[in-house]
Amino acid sequence: MTPLVLVHGFMGGSAQWTLQSPLAEGRSLVCLDLPGFGRNADKPVVDRIEDFAEWALKELTGRGIDRFDLLGHSMGGMIVQEMVRHAPDRVKRLVLYATGSRGALPGRFETIETSKKRAMEDGARATARRIAATWFSKREDAEHYADCAAISEMAGLDAILSGLTAMQSWSGEANLSKIGNHTLVLWGDGDRTYDWSQIERLWTSIPNSTLGVIPSCAHAVHAERPDLFNAMVHQFLAPPSAPN
Repeated sequence: MTPLVLVHGFMGGSAQWTLQSPLAEGRSLVCLDLPGFGRNADKPVVDRIEDFAEWALKELTGRGIDRFDLLGHSMGGMIVQEMVRHAPDRVKRLVLYATGSRGALPGRFETIETSKKRAMEDGARATARRIAATWFSKREDAEHYADCAAISEMAGLDAILSGLTAMQSWSGEANLSKIGNHTLVLWGDGDRTYDWSQIERLWTSIPNSTLGVIPSCAHAVHAERPDLFNAMVHQFLAPPSAPN
């Protein structure tokens, strides 16, 4: 079965996908750590979405992974849009999860400029914990908040500022209609980072797209409702049944 590549978002890492282990049944899961984040926190930081995409494609080529299904979360959803733009034939199916086509993030819980300012004032660790809390409906009281915050804390201040810059300067709106891959747009209806306008734009602009909305979840659906998240992704990626 086609491998599934998972690309985390801002202040994320490969360790955030532990609850997605059921998706490995019958296929390999390839969980990347972007430069500056997660287990690659020691790598030089990147401040352009296009450069993250180029790095990811080269990393997969180096691992001998030529064709794959692709899932991107948040900033990772921007990155996978660029990966598809540059290498559409390598991607079989695409999942755009809690993401959008505009990096300026209209409707976000705070502007990117505010996040930059507060990060420089508060430091990396406090910023990681504060922003990670916004990803959960119950904030710090969420069951998996502590695990998520620990992953976020691996990012240094340079990576945080560079990631914010990368998002702020990116737009993929002009390319949405050119995405020919079958796409699942997946979103929690309480997301404080990407509002409905971003999700609607993806869904209505990508020609072969399906929308999945999970109620009573925020930005970390994969941790808040892993059972439903995994079931929806599995169903989308499953090969079609043979006719009787």
